[in-house]
Amino acid sequence: MRPILDDHLHLDPVNGRGVDAAKEFADAGGTHLLVLNKPSWHYGVDVEDVEDFRVAYDHTLDVVRDSQDVLPGRAWPVLGVHPALVSKLVERDYTPEEARDLMCAGLDVAAAYVAAGDALAIKSGRPHYDVDSEVWEASNAVMRHAFELGAREECAVQLHTEGGEDFTEVAEWAEDAGMERRHVVKHYAAGRCVGPTPSVLADKDEVKRAAERDDPFMLETDYIDDPDRPGAVLGPKTVPRRTRWLEEEGYEEALERAHVTTPRMVYGIDTRSSLK
Repeated sequence: MRPILDDHLHLDPVNGRGVDAAKEFADAGGTHLLVLNKPSWHYGVDVEDVEDFRVAYDHTLDVVRDSQDVLPGRAWPVLGVHPALVSKLVERDYTPEEARDLMCAGLDVAAAYVAAGDALAIKSGRPHYDVDSEVWEASNAVMRHAFELGAREECAVQLHTEGGEDFTEVAEWAEDAGMERRHVVKHYAAGRCVGPTPSVLADKDEVKRAAERDDPFMLETDYIDDPDRPGAVLGPKTVPRRTRWLEEEGYEEALERAHVTTPRMVYGIDTRSSLK
């Protein structure tokens, strides 16, 4: 059996399909998952206190634990603060600086889960939409804090950011904080993303662009697990299907990079030996 990893998707055990979506992934040939917590507001929580972040984190740990029974490999949680929270806080009359501090505290909690061995990595980033300069500055400060935590805990940091291909400056910020840039992952990446390690959305064109390079990359669906948006962004079967398509197209070495060597390099996980 070939290891097949989806590097970024969401499983919602409260409002969504949860473990059933993980089973659909496995039935399509998938083996391993990195499960990102959904934003707190998906669970009806308006974050006001640092402990409020634990609601989304703990739901994610629960669904990851339950998903182990349906996967031929395993799943790992990646925890952190969605960058859009800054806008929601500012709309609730927080200053950008107050929003920054609360979000950094939420990342501190995520890092504590990593330190305890309950999570694999941290997620952070900055808004993918236009914001004013103060909010942008606050968001960059949150992301830099995530890099400091990644360096301290020796774990990877997944980034949710604006689109584009050149994130060299962001990778340099991570290096300034003490991380290696290979441990920074650009979620929803284009196939030719440079700077961090790209986690490429499993669109055929972008996947082929990534496979034709010799650089590390991974594949993802960013599946949202929202009953009001079934299949968004891509469904759980997509990464296994793209893997089979790449195999048919002759990209065997690229598949080894996407599902084995890059996950080992970035996260320190062994997708081959963890197959059941």
